[in-house]
Amino acid sequence: MFETVFKNIDDILYKEAGCNSELDYAEQTAWMLFLKYLDELESERKDEAALAGGRYQFLLVPQHRWSSWAAPKKSDGAPDHNRALTGDDLLNYVNNELFPYLKGFKGGAAATDSIEYKIGEIFGEIQNKFQSGNSLRAALDQMDKLEMRTQKEKHELSDLYETRINKMGNAGRNGGQYYTPRPLIRAMIAVTAPKIGETVYDGACGSAGFLCEAFEKMYRDDLTTKELRTLRTRTFHGREKKSLAYIIGIMNMILHGIEVPRIVHTNTLAQSLDDIRPRDRHDVVLANPPFGGRERSEVRQNFYIQTGETAFLFLQHFVKILKKGGRAAVVIKNTFLSNSDNASKSLRKELLEDCNLHTVLDCPSGTFQGSGVKTVVLFFIKGKPTRKIWFYQLDPERSLGKTNPLNDDDLAEFVKLQKTRADSQNSWSIGIKDIDPAGGYDLAVRNPNANPAPALRDPRQILAEIELLDKEAGVVLSKLRKQLGDRFHD
Repeated sequence: MFETVFKNIDDILYKEAGCNSELDYAEQTAWMLFLKYLDELESERKDEAALAGGRYQFLLVPQHRWSSWAAPKKSDGAPDHNRALTGDDLLNYVNNELFPYLKGFKGGAAATDSIEYKIGEIFGEIQNKFQSGNSLRAALDQMDKLEMRTQKEKHELSDLYETRINKMGNAGRNGGQYYTPRPLIRAMIAVTAPKIGETVYDGACGSAGFLCEAFEKMYRDDLTTKELRTLRTRTFHGREKKSLAYIIGIMNMILHGIEVPRIVHTNTLAQSLDDIRPRDRHDVVLANPPFGGRERSEVRQNFYIQTGETAFLFLQHFVKILKKGGRAAVVIKNTFLSNSDNASKSLRKELLEDCNLHTVLDCPSGTFQGSGVKTVVLFFIKGKPTRKIWFYQLDPERSLGKTNPLNDDDLAEFVKLQKTRADSQNSWSIGIKDIDPAGGYDLAVRNPNANPAPALRDPRQILAEIELLDKEAGVVLSKLRKQLGDRFHD
């Protein structure tokens, strides 16, 4: 049912002049879905409070709740079409009353991590792009068909939302920044192994895929009430610069069951490394920071190793924001391992001396759809110097692409072997004594266990084979000519 509803909404949005891409579809679906979910959540809390003999204080005033304006019902539960706004009346209400009211929550919120503050931020950034009130009414009617009361329904809905984010990642350059293949994320989480009571951080969180997958991995049916509350309200932290990604990330976390999405809408790199205090640090970092971006000179001044490469600035931030003994898994361009510029060499030196860079996962081309950039994943622990690095060269034995993406089976051997860091045809280890400081701490992937490439044939052998094949072809052609000649002669 959920898939049908989303398809119907997409069909409506396709006809809207203000919506031109999957990015617009995701944005418009997001704000409607958020308000629908909020209404369901508040209804649940009202029922829970009543069972406990208390009274629930709604966040939204009655006239601005979903059940009042988007989907009014009769006493028998049937839609009340007489009370449901449509056309210009609906557009005027949404644009001039509802959105300004919701935007105002930001100023009145007691804390930046509260749901009130998130409501204000979302509706301060997002815009209603429906230009037809009739189309908006049709989309709202479809959205109201979604039921999110059971855990199974919420899980199904979150899976579909992930699918939309994936589609959005193929919709253009901006969308592609938001999506990291989930099998790769799950492998990174398997190695870092976050635990209840630890905090998980992504400073370039995009659609919050790392945080949501970490929640799924850490959630268990046997968690105590205290552990579950810790997991849902205090474990997952992130920062995101782009407005749409920020909104989608909040929605993604909420739909996965994270009740307090501790994402801050900010440029992570605008914070000086010197301003990061012990209370700001985290146990686990999981991230795929943007590559190749260029930050302003005043932003670069925030870092000890100054560089124009955005990913290198993020890597410094991640090392600094980890607690001592904290674990990290960070995606970065594979050229970082061997670049000869001063920033790359200095950053490799710092990483090796201040952290235990214990694992490097070399990813094949096509891992990230729509991107020709080859990447590696750096796994490190802060606080002790590197003694030995275990390399794994991922080889799915096929070309990766949109119709043949990376899957969990492709990474199964990596996850298994990484536990003991065993050698194999695809894996090997290098001791720190074998890494030359004079060579700039070159960490380029060179697999000593790979099958050697076949030796090149002697050119004279190749020419002789060509001559032989030409002779054989000449004999065949001669026979064919004779057969054709005989046939026409008869």
